[in-house]
Amino acid sequence: MNQNEAVPGALGSLSAARTLRDWLDRLASTNRLSVIRPSVGLVYELAAIANRLDGTTASFFPHPSGHSGSVVSGLVSDRGWMAEALGVPQRELVEHYQKAAGSPLPWREVTEAPAQEVVHRDDIDLLKLLPIPTHNEHDSGPYISAGLTIARDPETGLQNVSIHRCQISGPDRIGILLLPRHTDHFYRKAEAKGEALEIALVVGVDPATLLASQAIVPAGHDELEIAGALRGSPLEVVRCQTNQVRVPADAEIVIEGRLLPEAREPEGPFGEFPQYYGERANRHVIQVDAVTHRKRPIFHTIVGGGLEHLLLGAIPREATILATLQRNFPGVQDVHLSLGGVGRYHLYVKLKKTQHGEAKNVLLGAFAAHYDIKYAVVVDPDVDIHDSREVEWAISTRFQADRDTVIIGDSQCSKLDPSTDDGLGAKMGLDATIPLDAPEMKFKRIRVPGEESVNLAEVVAPGSDWRAALA
Repeated sequence: MNQNEAVPGALGSLSAARTLRDWLDRLASTNRLSVIRPSVGLVYELAAIANRLDGTTASFFPHPSGHSGSVVSGLVSDRGWMAEALGVPQRELVEHYQKAAGSPLPWREVTEAPAQEVVHRDDIDLLKLLPIPTHNEHDSGPYISAGLTIARDPETGLQNVSIHRCQISGPDRIGILLLPRHTDHFYRKAEAKGEALEIALVVGVDPATLLASQAIVPAGHDELEIAGALRGSPLEVVRCQTNQVRVPADAEIVIEGRLLPEAREPEGPFGEFPQYYGERANRHVIQVDAVTHRKRPIFHTIVGGGLEHLLLGAIPREATILATLQRNFPGVQDVHLSLGGVGRYHLYVKLKKTQHGEAKNVLLGAFAAHYDIKYAVVVDPDVDIHDSREVEWAISTRFQADRDTVIIGDSQCSKLDPSTDDGLGAKMGLDATIPLDAPEMKFKRIRVPGEESVNLAEVVAPGSDWRAALA
């Protein structure tokens, strides 16, 4: 599907989905939701089915392994679905995200919420309360993989929202991998005082809130306010029962707890987005204080390395990288993080070049825009950066390795990339643009006049009887 196509069968007028259940209704009404037979196994079987349907339909699992709850996966496994869920055309998705990140809407606090219809405070056993799957062969056990981690700065009270992998380590204990970002920054402040950090894990939110959690913004920006801007109206939030964290009022499930100071316990392995396992090591620990949820809650799970996982990381990064590059290079028209580069590591940039050497400067800017990027290609405006074959064609016909390559060694990369030395690696940029002084016809793309306007339905005759056509 190209950038301008509508989703087949989608509702005529675009409107943002307000809750997870709203989005499920939309998917079901347009034949993009598969309801699986009841009692599918939580260990491997659920993930296997979700993977087989990934990108074709979302999958809904009623009462897996006989559990009282239900599970959903593959909610936004297509760029077009993401755009539709936000109420915008696909071609405007990244621009819409940029604007929302730059103009957030303050949330609106309420005192009663669907997320707190049922409250558990005593004798908490997470695996009895929630249908938490085990995905991959060597995962260390059940994981919360689509939970929004919401934490408050212990000094300012400002919140941060992100997604971290969360291992169920005991009935009321969770191991969590914290990367060196804002939640870890808040935790270090609390730990320095010997205090726990109050947090909440929120499972089952509307697509806008899910996407907002991945925004690349400075500390002090509450992603729940970006969610409001993405939806076009303030997000309603409610205060947790046992701490000061504010969570989406319409969420399916909220796990309230504390990140314990000076506590580390074994966590992992777990199948991550690069489609390798994140290793086992001593990680941070959450002590669970309460679980609240809707009646008959729906548990959202993301299978590691699937389309939903990759796209959730790619779209927000594209918006941030594009804004960063355009501040310095007005000729940059678009960017794309390819799925072959797991939505993080490989970047394609569309540039209308005006100066010799400009493409190489753009490559350096791209590497500075996000440390995950390890491979970047700059192409001309006539190349569709959302089509990897087009980018490969530009490399094969407009690039020479000894002239057009930029390599930067010993640089910060992703710690989850197994080819790095614990996050220390190399970056490579390719300038696949046409030289400004090239003769006009040397790089002129071939074109058949009228090809794009041919209506195949009018010119292709019914049937395939070529012998009869000879008569």
